[in-house]
Amino acid sequence: MFTRKETALIALAVVCSLSGTVGAQELPGLGTPVSAAELAELDYTILPDGNGLPAGSGTVAEGEAVFQQHCLACHGEGAAGGINDALTGGQGSLSSDNPLKTVGSFWPHATTIFDYVRRAMPLQSPGILSNDEVYAVTAYLLFQNGIIPADSEVDAESLPQVKMPNREGFIWAYRPK
Repeated sequence: MFTRKETALIALAVVCSLSGTVGAQELPGLGTPVSAAELAELDYTILPDGNGLPAGSGTVAEGEAVFQQHCLACHGEGAAGGINDALTGGQGSLSSDNPLKTVGSFWPHATTIFDYVRRAMPLQSPGILSNDEVYAVTAYLLFQNGIIPADSEVDAESLPQVKMPNREGFIWAYRPK
């Protein structure tokens, strides 16, 4: 009996071996080629300084509505935790025996929130949120963590300016040429 990981590795080995001996058009059920235009929609990088952030904006109030519709079921009321992780709280807990790594306690850059939500959320259908909705959810999460006021609006200009509580907890190792 194989573990899930072993089974996945065996399947990968079989696919890799077949790809060397069988033409790609003969491999059944392995998907379809991705066009350059489709790839361009997903191929972006958002840096901590905001480079790469798209146009758009969102307020805390708008973010609360988006959160209620798309995030509440997994992350709970006020993003305090549900069937998935809490996104709020944990400030001051990182050096404790039970650190709570949340947006407000752990994440060093507000732009990372935008990038992660845009790429991976909501879990059941990532990528469905518009840029404005992602900015709004980001604003809501920052507000819920006491980082920005309730009347705030974030966009590509203001989001990189947000000072996260754990901003100095990481060392940025990227060195552009």
